[in-house]
Amino acid sequence: MDRRKFFQTAGGALALAPAALAQTAGTTPSAAPRKATMYIGTQHSDKDEVLSVMSSFGIEHICSADISPQLDEKWSVDGLSRLKDRVAKHGITLDMVPIPLPSAYISAAQMGAIMLGQSPLRDRQLEQIQQMIRNCAKAGIPAIKYNMSILGVVRIGRTKGRGESQYSTWNYQKAVAQLTDKDRLTEAGPVSADAYWERIDYFLERVIPVATEEKVRMACHPHDPGMPEPEGFRGVHTVLGSPDGLKKFVAMHESPYHGLNFCQGTISEMLRDPNREIHDLIRYFGTRKKIFNVHFRNIKGGFGDFQETFPDAGSVNMIEAIKTYQEVGYPYMLMPDHVPTIPGDTGGAQAFAFAFGYIQALIQMLG
Repeated sequence: MDRRKFFQTAGGALALAPAALAQTAGTTPSAAPRKATMYIGTQHSDKDEVLSVMSSFGIEHICSADISPQLDEKWSVDGLSRLKDRVAKHGITLDMVPIPLPSAYISAAQMGAIMLGQSPLRDRQLEQIQQMIRNCAKAGIPAIKYNMSILGVVRIGRTKGRGESQYSTWNYQKAVAQLTDKDRLTEAGPVSADAYWERIDYFLERVIPVATEEKVRMACHPHDPGMPEPEGFRGVHTVLGSPDGLKKFVAMHESPYHGLNFCQGTISEMLRDPNREIHDLIRYFGTRKKIFNVHFRNIKGGFGDFQETFPDAGSVNMIEAIKTYQEVGYPYMLMPDHVPTIPGDTGGAQAFAFAFGYIQALIQMLG
């Protein structure tokens, strides 16, 4: 499902029952609690009819939908300022916008030359991104999210979830078995780890200094899902699909404005025991101030074999997870992402309403 365009209807909120918070503890107790400075946010449509629903839910911060696939009037300072002002009329702050580097398969990528390493076209696209950053700074937009994707978000389909819902599902072995000869490679051809890192470095070398100068945070989403090494998937090695890869990434071209769109679901997908291991990674990146946004979602399973669940129905104890964000002093948005499908739930409106209420309750629990 397109994570930026899911909310196509203003469905009613679901009540968050007390049982939704009943999860099994199993993590190490955190340090003395801090005041909770994180807050709920969202990243879907910025249409007025949707923003009115969001404001009714008590959501006061947003990452906008896609703006434009190229540098045009919508990306001008005036265009961005108009977007920011329109959102503000609903009592909502525009915290973040996406640049045209989505979580899309490479043939559908808006600025595909960057991840394909195709100069001189990638240089012209990078110049556009540099100007987008400058314009965001002038318009008072403090953060940008992006992906460095070739495979896009890879799944094998949906499987039965709680009740009549269905969960988006990944199983590496089944996915490999389903590949046809023509699908063995993507349009990018073989992409080794070294080649992938070169393209990432080429991007960071030209973009992070501009973001640092303009004081705009750049939040990169991990590869979803991570793939086994040395096999990779369809000839591509997902270097941002492991904890070590993400640690290497944030250390490259070090800057306080270079960090992660920390998708907790995606990072859980990298782990053998997500409920135990996720806390150390929140602490690693959180204490280094490298988490600029959080996709607060849950999975059932782990590396190479998982389902995307409701927040209260997965392998990770989300109550303990939010306490760890509090422990490290995480100060930005927590937002739902990749909700299950429910029969008759157009655009996932009810499933997202449940997730919003769940996150609101956990933040309130923290005080």
